Amino acid sequence: MDTLFFIASKLVWSLIRPETWIVIGLFLAWVALLRKRPRGARRLTFATLVFTLAVGGLPLGDLAIAPLETRYPANPPLARVDGIVILGGGEDRAAARLSGQPELNEAGERYTAALALATRHPGARVLFTGGSGRLRDPSSTDYPEASLAGAFFADQGLAPERLILEGASRNTVENARLSLPLADPQPGETWVLVTSGYHMPRAVRSFERAGWPDIVPYPVDHRARDLTDGLTWDLARKLEKLNIAVKEYIGLVVYGLTGR
Repeated sequence: MDTLFFIASKLVWSLIRPETWIVIGLFLAWVALLRKRPRGARRLTFATLVFTLAVGGLPLGDLAIAPLETRYPANPPLARVDGIVILGGGEDRAAARLSGQPELNEAGERYTAALALATRHPGARVLFTGGSGRLRDPSSTDYPEASLAGAFFADQGLAPERLILEGASRNTVENARLSLPLADPQPGETWVLVTSGYHMPRAVRSFERAGWPDIVPYPVDHRARDLTDGLTWDLARKLEKLNIAVKEYIGLVVYGLTGR
């Protein structure tokens, strides 16, 4: 069932992500022209153009992503930390496959913030959870997320006996379920969850439903910017933010309906 859910989620998301809407709009306009319906083609072309201009010129992604990132405060006070859980997604496995060394992407703050926490709390265990979240991933065998994480933290001097690696999970639900028995958190222990701010609401829900007791959210990698900074043309960056926000809202709804 988990595998079917994983495959279905990837296929459905590829169809409903905002950047796909642009392609669908142009395709439908082309079909309308083939069927000799110029009025429909003009309307579809105009609607697609307006949507593209709105996404590229207005801070729609910032407006959508900000409520997700402010759900939990940044830098929460931590008197004691027994364990740190890092969700995968901050690594660039395609680049690592070419360079032969750990490479981080825009979400790399998941790694660096966790490393800073581990330095400040030398008694805390560090658990990384992440396998491959793609249907087709040539890097998943040679450079899985957990392998890159192990190499990164080893390069940074983290003691190997402190590090726990979970490399079989494919999504947030499996992150929570598969890492729980490895961490085996005890009553009274404080475990900190490190992931991107926009992803934290869905991650916290998944970890709580998986049975993690009193996990502390530690959001990093905040993407929302001041709205005045968003009044410039940057289609690629703003479309990426909108994609992220839409994915998270849909994920929250689906996870809620399926009890994940």
